[in-house]
Amino acid sequence: MDSVARLCVMNLYLRGIGGEESPIEVGDSLVSDPGDRYDIILTNPPFGKKSSITIVNGEGKADRESLIYERQDFWATTSNKQLNFLQHVKTLLKINGRTAIVVPDNVLFEGGAGETVRKRLFSDYDVHTLLRLPTGVFYAQGVKANVLFFDRKPASERPWTEKLWIYDLRTNKHFTLKTNHLQYEDLRDFVDCYHAENRFERQEAERFKAFTYDELMQRDKVNLDIFWLKDESLEDSENLPAPEVLAADIMENLESALEQFSSIYEDLKI
Repeated sequence: MDSVARLCVMNLYLRGIGGEESPIEVGDSLVSDPGDRYDIILTNPPFGKKSSITIVNGEGKADRESLIYERQDFWATTSNKQLNFLQHVKTLLKINGRTAIVVPDNVLFEGGAGETVRKRLFSDYDVHTLLRLPTGVFYAQGVKANVLFFDRKPASERPWTEKLWIYDLRTNKHFTLKTNHLQYEDLRDFVDCYHAENRFERQEAERFKAFTYDELMQRDKVNLDIFWLKDESLEDSENLPAPEVLAADIMENLESALEQFSSIYEDLKI
């Protein structure tokens, strides 16, 4: 953790941020509500489905005998690290504050606590955009990631989310971390569709569709794993990537696995 903090401080310093005092604090951000609130939060929390701890909200106790954090500001008790970070981030927003958070696919469809969190998020916040990213652009080839955009709103009897706009940048898209990077040009259509100047003037497109609050609530477990484009790779073998592309993907996966094992080995030696 300390080495990561040093790298972060150096990165900020090289960009003219910081100075004599480091703006970075080392600690467990999930322990409690820090009390600070922000207008904008852009974050990519650490991936990994299960946490080493369980977070208990104000409505129930966990069965698990382990280190437990009690967060009265959380909607659900779960050991899913990503759901806990999502709940943590929603707490940190000021009224009318905005966030974009990277989440893996399990946050979109997991039942139990996942369903509870999604329902409360759609009700209490304006969850307006979901960008479904291609595989292979975060950490490892098999990790499926998304960017969820939502705004905090004042308390209301009516749900704040009217429409969730989903942009599918995954179906029939192929990128890798080393040989075929995701470039800005690949995101230009999403940026245009997002229509930051006025989100209420958005138009549907081939990869950009809107789903109403009622439509989302009618889905089993409020599942957000939504696709509408035909996956060409599933039609027949003629649409499979070229052999050299498949070989490059395999090599990338093996190299990534070796790097992770090396990191684990180094940690075990300490």
